Amino acid sequence: MILGIGALVIGVALTVMGYVGVDINFNMISSLGVLVVGFLMLIKGADMFVEGASKIAAKFKIPQIVIGLTIVAMGTSAPEAAISISAAFQDAAAISVGNVIGSNIMNILLILGASALVSKLKIKPNTLKFEIPFVVFITAALLVLGWIGGGIDKIDGVIMLVLFACFLGYLFYLYKKGDSSAADDVPELSENDKLPIMILLTVLGLVSIVLGSDLTVNSAKNIAETIGIDDRTISLTVVAFGTSLPELITCITASLKNKPDIAIGNIIGSNIFNILFVVGLAGVFSPNPMAFGADFMIDAAVAIGSAVLLGLLVIRKKELSRLSGGIMLAAYVGYCVYLFV
Repeated sequence: MILGIGALVIGVALTVMGYVGVDINFNMISSLGVLVVGFLMLIKGADMFVEGASKIAAKFKIPQIVIGLTIVAMGTSAPEAAISISAAFQDAAAISVGNVIGSNIMNILLILGASALVSKLKIKPNTLKFEIPFVVFITAALLVLGWIGGGIDKIDGVIMLVLFACFLGYLFYLYKKGDSSAADDVPELSENDKLPIMILLTVLGLVSIVLGSDLTVNSAKNIAETIGIDDRTISLTVVAFGTSLPELITCITASLKNKPDIAIGNIIGSNIFNILFVVGLAGVFSPNPMAFGADFMIDAAVAIGSAVLLGLLVIRKKELSRLSGGIMLAAYVGYCVYLFV
């Protein structure tokens, strides 16, 4: 699985570079190798951190709903969070913001589109009535906040984290009503789960996330400089693809197992987490406001359009059909053509 993911990332990167006529040399291949290692460290580190931290919380009798709505639910957004915060500290705002926007566009158009081709995806009423419109709202809020001040600053970050807390409250409300899908599965303790081992697993996962994010940001910047493509384009495509791998794997697996509510819920929840939690944290911790240029206005508009398109495609039959999946994939191809032409 790990080797397959690495090969997939390299394949996507080489395809993009071949399309724009990049000369593939040793330095480029080595940078790609570092990029893949960074991605794999992020993904594996997130798994280790979530498993370890969840079990520690369970060990101390913290309610499963709290664990599910915090540690576990944030698990698939951990790579985006690590990349964006690391990029913010390295004065690479284009990667920090582009990673989130690119991941959200990719999550809906590419991942849900591909998942729908595997199996029809039914959608829950709550997702259609509240969560998809909420994604549109918060993405528009990101665009407005970025446009007003020319970037995302600490105050903007606090606003997003407050909205994130409101979203957690909504999930808790759903859970109290009996909707168990409001929280992700929480790992159960076994006799072999000793506290020192769980602490070690959590620490190793956190270290892997931090180191992986640094490797990914540095290699992405090197690749962008080498091939003459700006950080924004690299972050919207290659970096976004790498950090969206957990969502891709989860959704395709859910589709194959005929669990469509998991596929759509995972994507919509991840997009909300990405904007409110990831950008919010990056904005709070960034030493300087994260620049939000004119190009990102277009990208944010595409992210809004992607969520609106999803809503329109599912509103009548309450499902995402294979035809709808094809439409979404075509839309994503069109967006990529806009980026590289």
